Amino acid sequence: MEKLSVVIIAGNEEKNIRDCLESVKWADEIILIDSESIDNTCEIAKEYTSHIYKKKWEGFVPQRKFSIEKTSFNWVLSIDADERVEEKLMLEIKELLNSNDKKNGYWIPRQNYFLNKVIKTCGWYPDYQMRLFNKNFVRLSDRKVHEGFEVDGKTGKLNNHLIHFTHQNITDTIKKINDYSYLQALEKRDGKRVKSINLILNPIAAFLNHFIGRKGYKDGIHGLMVSLIHMITNLLTYMKTWELQNKMKVGDETKNTIG
Repeated sequence: MEKLSVVIIAGNEEKNIRDCLESVKWADEIILIDSESIDNTCEIAKEYTSHIYKKKWEGFVPQRKFSIEKTSFNWVLSIDADERVEEKLMLEIKELLNSNDKKNGYWIPRQNYFLNKVIKTCGWYPDYQMRLFNKNFVRLSDRKVHEGFEVDGKTGKLNNHLIHFTHQNITDTIKKINDYSYLQALEKRDGKRVKSINLILNPIAAFLNHFIGRKGYKDGIHGLMVSLIHMITNLLTYMKTWELQNKMKVGDETKNTIG
């Protein structure tokens, strides 16, 4: 059977890291890339692996690239601290690695939890993620947020789930959407200029797309809150994009004046 390296990037994840590591302790190697945590993340991780590397946070893509570079084996499973490998997925991966008919990468369906409830609407399921792959055929998309592994050659889909405790409380959710909306704004900064109408219509459209179009109403109040969070993220993204674009405009005008 092919040996497997599990890679995890983390930062101040003491509340999540033990359960995450428990779910992958069967792997041949666990690599943890820690972005200078000040809590007990690394102390907990030492109970499961000696392969712990400190790396200043430079963004998702640099951290993930670094994690792959530290692996000893060709086959890699990449997960986050708030994700868990369920037992059925573990058995499916082991069976796959023991097979002589492997593709270069595999999409894994992900169950996303919002306040302890699995969300099956709003486009949150099955939420396939490319996480299991032969590192010799993979590269990372160059995005600031929602980056992904891109595999050359044939890929397949697994049947069992990666469990994702993405939103465990509203306070952490607000922090997360504040961070993500800024990264998304950085990506949009050099694109189409944001107008007043975008700040009104785009968030409304985002809410309706999730709650009605993607049937968020079927998940009750949880689906409503997920749709509202998507709306808020959209609004913050466009507001921050507008802010960045106007800072650039002021900067250009200042340069022209001085020139």
